[in-house]
Order: sequence, then structure tokens, then C-alpha cells
Amino acid sequence: MPTISFIHRDGNSERVEVSDGESAMQAATRHGLDGILAECGGNAMCATCHVYVDDAWVARLPAMAEDEDALLEGAAAERLPNSRLSCQIKITPELDGLVLRLPERQV
Repeated sequence: MPTISFIHRDGNSERVEVSDGESAMQAATRHGLDGILAECGGNAMCATCHVYVDDAWVARLPAMAEDEDALLEGAAAERLPNSRLSCQIKITPELDGLVLRLPERQV
């Protein structure tokens, strides 16, 4: 089972196990991770699951869709070049070890 790490603003890291095909957002909420609100439940409608993908992993993710790109423009925290919505990151065995940093706020 793949694992991903969420890095909190204070530098603390939480590793969670993720089922193949599950989104990073689903794994975060299933584990009760503080920092991912996921108000729309993963429907790419709210940007409250915004994360910063660690630079070592950015190129390994599928390209961002137009709707995700548009939603990130309205994210509560600063949008960076490595910003993504965690609901749109589907975990595969190739993403085992993925590192995602949490922004300062989601709303």
C-alpha cells in the first residue's frame, strides 16, 4: 500500500497509507488529517484541499486540468507553481512516498 507524507506548516510530518486509486484528499480526510478541509468532498469545486507538491514529485504527477487550474486561482493561501488540489491527485504505486506540504490556510 502506498504511503504519502503531509508536511504541516510547523514542519511536522504525517505519513498516511493510501489505497491504490484513492485521492490524496480522501486519504487525508480518512486519517483525520488537520489542514485539509475538503468542503466539496473531492468534486473539484472549492479549493479547500490545496497542497504544495514537493519539488521532487511535481513532474511525476499527471498534468493539471483546466478546472483545477481555475480553482487554484481562488485558493485562500498563496498559489505557487507547485500548487495542486489534493482531490485531483490519484495515488498509484508510482507515487509511493509522495510529499505534500500544507498551506497556511484553506479558507
